[in-house]
Amino acid sequence: MNVKFNQLSNAIRFLSIDAVQKANSGHPGMPMGMADVATVLFKYHLRFNPKNPNWINRDRFILSAGHGSMLLYSLLHLTGYESVSLEDIKNFRQLNSICAGHPEYKRGTGIETTTGPLGQGLGNAVGMAIAEEILRKKFGPALINNKTYVIASDGDIMEGISHEVMSLAGHLKLKNLIVFFDNNKISIDGSTSLSVSDNYKKRFESYGWNFLEVNGHNEKQISKAITRASKANKPSIISCKTIIGFGSPNKSGKASSHGSPLGDEEIALVRKKLKWNNKPFEISKNILNAWREIGEKGIQLEKKWLETLDKKSSNIKLSLKGSFIESDLKDLKNLIKREKTKFFDSKPSMATRQCSSAAIESISSILPQLIGGSADLSGSNNTKTNNSKVISSKNFDGNYIHYGVREHGMAAVMNGLALYSGLIPYGGTFLIFSDYCKPSIRLAALMGLRVIYIFSHDSIGLGEDGPTHQPIEQLNGLRAIPNLNVFRPADMNETLECWEIALKNKNTPSAIALSRQKLPYINPKFSEDNKCENGAYIVKMTSHNSKVTLVASGSEVELALNVCDSLKANNIEAKVVSMPCQELFDKQSDEFKKDILDEETLIVTIEAGNVSSWKKYLGRNGISIGIDRFGESAPYKKIYEHLNLSVEKIVATIQESLRK
Repeated sequence: MNVKFNQLSNAIRFLSIDAVQKANSGHPGMPMGMADVATVLFKYHLRFNPKNPNWINRDRFILSAGHGSMLLYSLLHLTGYESVSLEDIKNFRQLNSICAGHPEYKRGTGIETTTGPLGQGLGNAVGMAIAEEILRKKFGPALINNKTYVIASDGDIMEGISHEVMSLAGHLKLKNLIVFFDNNKISIDGSTSLSVSDNYKKRFESYGWNFLEVNGHNEKQISKAITRASKANKPSIISCKTIIGFGSPNKSGKASSHGSPLGDEEIALVRKKLKWNNKPFEISKNILNAWREIGEKGIQLEKKWLETLDKKSSNIKLSLKGSFIESDLKDLKNLIKREKTKFFDSKPSMATRQCSSAAIESISSILPQLIGGSADLSGSNNTKTNNSKVISSKNFDGNYIHYGVREHGMAAVMNGLALYSGLIPYGGTFLIFSDYCKPSIRLAALMGLRVIYIFSHDSIGLGEDGPTHQPIEQLNGLRAIPNLNVFRPADMNETLECWEIALKNKNTPSAIALSRQKLPYINPKFSEDNKCENGAYIVKMTSHNSKVTLVASGSEVELALNVCDSLKANNIEAKVVSMPCQELFDKQSDEFKKDILDEETLIVTIEAGNVSSWKKYLGRNGISIGIDRFGESAPYKKIYEHLNLSVEKIVATIQESLRK
C-alpha cells in the first residue's frame, strides 16, 4: 500500500500529541505545525544513517526550538534510531527517559546538541557549519560535504544571540547552513505582534543570507525551497508559514496549543479531522515501514562514502574515524615538559595572559585541531599567535576566528565546533564579559564538551579601566557551574599545566582566568609532574610547624608569598598554597586535602574578588581576604592598597587573629 505524505507527517503529530498528553506536560503545537517541513527534509534531503549516528559526514539536524522536542524524538524513533524506543516516547519527560523535556545531547543518539534556551541551537549550528568548512578544506569535498539544518522558532529569532550568530554566518558565507524559521506568529504570551514588527526579509538579507518563503504545509514548495537553498552561495533561511497546533479544531493557530497538552476531548477531534484511526502511540505497520525505508537510505549513503574513504591514505582514514585528536594529544605531555624546562631556566616575569599566548603558540604547532578566536580582543587576550591563520569566507584553511564583539555568539559557536567532531575550540574575552557567555558555558558543562574559555583581565589588577571592567563576582559565578573547571594560574609553569589539563579533559569545559599585570615565576623547584592536576600544592613552607596556611590563586599567590616572608620576619611560621583550580582540589582524597590545608593552622585565603567560594576551606577560625565591593579606576597597585590587599594590612589581620 502506498503511504501518502500526510500520513507520514501525521505519525509525527500523533506521537507528539500522545506523548505530551500522557506526560501531562509539554509543547504539542510546534511538532504539529512543523511536521510537514520535517517530513520533507527527512524524506527527500537529509543524509543520515540511523545505524551509525556518529558518521562524520552526516547532515546535522538541530532543533533550536527545543521546546518542540517531541518532533525530534518522533523522527528518531520513526526512522529507526535504536536510541529512542516507543517505550521511551511513552515515558516522555519522565526520569531516565532519553525523551527529556528539552533535547539533551548524548553522543551517538541522533540528538546533536542540547537545546531549549532559545537561540542556542542556532549558535551551535553556526559552529557546526564552520567546522564542516574547516574539515572540508582539510580532507576535501569528496569526504566532507554535509549540511547543517536548523528548525528555529519565533523565540529563537527574537533572542539577541540570533543576531550575533546569524551576522557572523552571513559574513563567513556559510552556504552549508539552512535554517527553517517556524514562522507561526505565536509565542507564549499570544500573537508575536504583541512584541515584534520586524521586516524579516530585510533583516536576514542585511546579514548576507538567502531568504525564501514557503507555505509550511505544502510538500512541493518546501522541497523546492530546500533544493534552492542547497545551491546558494551563502546561508539560507526558509520562512515557513505554518499553523501552530495544525489539525486541532479549537486550538490551532492559538497560544493555547503552544505549551500545554491538548486534552482528551480535543485530541479526539484532531484524530477525526486528520482521519487518524490509530490508538494512542499506535503507528500503522505500513506507515512505520515507510519511515524505516527513509532511514535505511542512509546505510547506502554511508556505504558509498566509505568506498571513497577507502581509496584515501591511512592517516585520513584514521582521522575521519574520530581518533586523530587523541593521537596528537600523545605528544602533548612531552611538549609541556620541554616548555616547562625552558621557562624554569629563564624564570620570566610575565602576565599570565602572555604566558597563555606562549602556551597556545607551542601547543598549536602540534595540534592543528585547536581552533582559536576572540571577541574582538585578540591583542588583549593574547589568543592570536604566530601560528594563527585567520579563517575567512574565502579561506577556511585556518585555525583562528575573529568573532567580533559577540561574546555570547562566540561561546555558542564554540560549542558547535566541539560538537561537530574533531576540533578543540578556545576563545577569549575579558573575565568581566564572561557574564555575556554564561548561558553557553553552562550548556557546554551540561553537555560535557571540551571547550576552553580564555578570560583575561581577571581582577582589579587591570587598573585604570575601572569598576565596569574589574571582575568581582565572576569567578564565584563560574565556580558555581557544575562540571566546569575554573583555572587561575599564578605563573608560566602553572599556565602550561592548566592548558595541559584543559586539553586532556574530554568531557569538561575549562575557563582559564589570566592576569593583565606581570607576575613573577613562583616555582622554586622543577617538577615534571603536573601539580595543578590536584588543584592545589604547597609552594613554600618556612617550617613544618606552621601556624598559618596562606591559600591563594593567580596574581594573589605573589601577594601570599610576600605575606609569608613578612610573617617570618615577625617570627610567625607559615606555608603558601597555590590553588589554581578549586574543582580539581575538591575531588582529591581527604588525606591529600588535610595535608594541603592543615586545620591545626590558621587558614587564610587571598583572592582579589568575592570570597564566597573560599569559605569552605577555612576550618574553624580561618579568614577569607578578598573584595566585597566594586573596584576603582586607578593604577592597579594603588587599588590593591585601597582595598586592603597589601602585605601590611594582611599581616596585621593575621596577627590580630592569632592573638585571640
